[in-house]
Amino acid sequence: MATAVTIYGIKACDTMKKARAWLEAEGAPFQFHDYKTAGAPRAKLEAWAAEVGWETLLNRAGTTFRGLPDADKQGLDETKALALMEAKPSLIKRPVLEGAGKLLVGFKPETYAAAFRR
Repeated sequence: MATAVTIYGIKACDTMKKARAWLEAEGAPFQFHDYKTAGAPRAKLEAWAAEVGWETLLNRAGTTFRGLPDADKQGLDETKALALMEAKPSLIKRPVLEGAGKLLVGFKPETYAAAFRR
């Protein structure tokens, strides 16, 4: 794949490290957007939610979600979930890979292989 993609996530995340290592091993050019330093742009979150659904983007398995007050967890809808993800980027499932007509959420080597190898 000649066109660079952007991989969004958090530098210290183990899943992010695996995804970046996979891309590097494949020689796939990419840019890294770190939510901790650069934030999670609301427009990106809205575009991703429109494509894959906010439920796919929301990381319910992490400690950040488990640590939310019950009031934040209850009655979740797209508006509330996107606001939470914007305020606490650790709530976004990682990584999000965007570019070359692709949007992948999460990392599985077989999914990346299917997307990058032709």
